[in-house]
Amino acid sequence: HLTWETKDRENCAMRGRLQDECHNYIRVLVPRDAGTLLACGTNAFSPLCRTYQVSSLAQEGEEVSGQARCPFDAKQSIVALFVDGSLYSATVADFQASDAVIYRSLSPGRPPLRTLKYSSRWLQEPHFVQALPYGPYVYFFFREVALELSALGKVVVARVARVCRNDRGGSPRVLERRWTSFLKVRLQCAVPGDAVFYFDVLEAVTPTRALHGRPAVLALFGTQPNSIPGSAVCAFYLADVERAFEGPFAEPRGAAGTWAPVPEDRVPRPRPGCCAGMGLAAGVVTSGDFPDETLVFAKEHPLLHGAVAPAGGRPLFTRTGTRCAPAGGQGGLGDGWPWGQGVAHARRV
Repeated sequence: HLTWETKDRENCAMRGRLQDECHNYIRVLVPRDAGTLLACGTNAFSPLCRTYQVSSLAQEGEEVSGQARCPFDAKQSIVALFVDGSLYSATVADFQASDAVIYRSLSPGRPPLRTLKYSSRWLQEPHFVQALPYGPYVYFFFREVALELSALGKVVVARVARVCRNDRGGSPRVLERRWTSFLKVRLQCAVPGDAVFYFDVLEAVTPTRALHGRPAVLALFGTQPNSIPGSAVCAFYLADVERAFEGPFAEPRGAAGTWAPVPEDRVPRPRPGCCAGMGLAAGVVTSGDFPDETLVFAKEHPLLHGAVAPAGGRPLFTRTGTRCAPAGGQGGLGDGWPWGQGVAHARRV
């Protein structure tokens, strides 16, 4: 049994937070290696992280700041996991919840990397639900307000983003200590027909598993808050997700705020979003060696045109009249879902 109480309740209350918010809610608890766990808590809106030994719960090393590794507010979304000895986290990095971030830190010998700060093109009011390593990438599944659909109002869409595991950031001129490989594309879960019915609000995503012998994820979706209540489960083959990241980039055109694909002859080489030393960028030693033209394009064009279609072209399951939510409220599909794994609940200690 371990108790980790906050010492910052007074400061939290002075900043205008309610008493129930000024506790230490554990929002991150992930294996760091075979013998240790990383635990991060909100710590009365001053997040902190500690490493504990699994066998004894003894603290190992000094506690570190939880900023960008853990939300300030227990109600804010967070996904986190260790890949190649580095912590990948996606949450908000400030007290006002205005700085959404996908962050890599605690990397031996490497500085932290993050998404561009306060950029609506990169992230716009995201709610993160899952992070998964696959191949040379780490994928992040989330929902956000669609900048490309702003003419229709505040429309929420499902996204999958990816970053290269070997990304070391850009040059001192462009994207220094920022992802050079960050790209995102829409996940489409819809019932086809004369009038396509969309389930856009991503609620949860399973870990990678086999579907008909192919790597895939299953995802739970709901409808827009101001729409007819409904829920659906869609499957996505990871090969289809990878293929979508090879499609055309998107950019705004004209005064009407419409978005269109970027002509291929305007896309620099090596293609933005590639991993250094691999594929089309095999001749690039590290991400900091990409030409400025590639880095500038990557900074301005994180969104790809089109969407990832579900396996079979339609949902596996739909239900109207109600919006399903995963057990535990957010994250992976948990209790009550046969393919799920247990969801870690936010607990006050």
